Amino acid sequence: MTMTSSRPYIARAIYDWILENDCTPYILVDTARKGVEVPREYVKDNQIVLNISPAAVRAMHMENDVITFDGRFGGEALTIVVPIDALMAIYARENGQGMVFEVEPIAESEEDVSPHFELEAVPVPESQEAPVEKEEQSDKTPRKPGRPNLKVVK
Repeated sequence: MTMTSSRPYIARAIYDWILENDCTPYILVDTARKGVEVPREYVKDNQIVLNISPAAVRAMHMENDVITFDGRFGGEALTIVVPIDALMAIYARENGQGMVFEVEPIAESEEDVSPHFELEAVPVPESQEAPVEKEEQSDKTPRKPGRPNLKVVK
C-alpha cells in the first residue's frame, strides 16, 4: 500500500510549533520545480527564502499538495504558490530550528527548467571541523558548536 507524502503534515506541525514558540517561520523553496510562482527577481541559485509568519502574509493555506499565500514584494502584492515537492526546508529565523526535507529528483519533464541542488543538514561542531574547513572559515564569523548548517550537494 502506497502512502501519501508526510511532508505537508510535518511542515504544518513545524509551522505551528515555530509560531507557538514566538519565532518567525521561514521556508526555503526550490524554484526550479514546476508550478512554483514566486517573484523571480529575489531568486538566487534556484532558491528563495520566504517569511511565512502571519504578520508577513495573508490568506495562507498549507494543503497536502501546495502552499499558497498573498505577500508583498517591493510594494507589489503577489500570490505565492509553492508545490509541496518544492518545499526544501521550514525553520525558525531566530535559531534555525526546523526541518530540511529530502529533495526528490526532478521529473524528466521538469529537467529543462533549470539545474537542481539538494540540501543536507550537517552538524559541524568546531572541535571536529577538518583543517580545510577552518581555513575556509577563517575570514568568516565562527559557527556556534553543534548547530546544524545547510550545505549544497550537487
